[in-house]
Amino acid sequence: MSKLRLIYTLTLIIFNYTPFAIGLTFSIPDNSDIVGNIQVTKAIKGKSLGEIGRQFDIGVYEMIEANPNLNPWVPKVDATVIIPSEFILPPGKRQGIVINLAEMRIYYFHLHENKVTTHPIGIGGRGRNTPLGSAHIIQKKELPYWQPPISIRKEHIKNGDPLPSIVPPGPDNPLGEYAMRLSIPGYLIHGTNRPGGIGVRSTNGCIRLFPEDIASLFPQISIGTPVKIIHAPYKFGHRGYNIFLEAHQPLSDHYHSHDSRLSLLKQALEEASLENISIDLDYAEQNITQPKGYPILIQ
Repeated sequence: MSKLRLIYTLTLIIFNYTPFAIGLTFSIPDNSDIVGNIQVTKAIKGKSLGEIGRQFDIGVYEMIEANPNLNPWVPKVDATVIIPSEFILPPGKRQGIVINLAEMRIYYFHLHENKVTTHPIGIGGRGRNTPLGSAHIIQKKELPYWQPPISIRKEHIKNGDPLPSIVPPGPDNPLGEYAMRLSIPGYLIHGTNRPGGIGVRSTNGCIRLFPEDIASLFPQISIGTPVKIIHAPYKFGHRGYNIFLEAHQPLSDHYHSHDSRLSLLKQALEEASLENISIDLDYAEQNITQPKGYPILIQ
């Protein structure tokens, strides 16, 4: 980052003029699987890592991974904060929507353009996992009503907080102002009335976006847009002749031991078509033990 750009960024944050970033859109390079750039800023009094991250469209856990030595709720004033706004594109076909649960991030590959837009997301909590697999968008709704599933209504009744059978649009609606229904029954991509749940496991299985992000993404998506939901904690990519690894903590639902993490690493190599290329696996293993959440040069 240039000195001028850094000063400009810091000035906006210090005086609270930083608007929320509405998605990160990048042209996809011909000779690279990596988009974006790492940024840095300074912590200021009263701002958590999550609040700082939202100004750059980065989720809570992404910020925690990138800044393991900072208190996520009360980072030391003037501490350097890494903004992990550089990404290895997810493996597989670059088409439609790809949701990487381990990364807690959604990617939209623009139709007829060599561009990608990415946003942080909230995903299903333990026991309420967001399902893996392929789907497509079957319905779009602005100002949606929410019909809580019976299981959720029973839970709220048990907790002394009963829900109505239908929640109308408004500030109490957890779907926010926009919702897109998947062909997987019961699952949506939607906004939220609780932005603190973005970048963490916070939902009953649906995919939740910041209000400003879903408002930007919604008009770009057509009925029938393909959606692929994956769990890829380790992503390999190249920039020119250099190989990079982006590592995230795997979701506990998808691994149970150190050995299976290594299996996920080898799987990532195969998906990137790098299994026959000499990679320093020891160094790669160090990066999956303490994942930073942004691309690290390994070869």
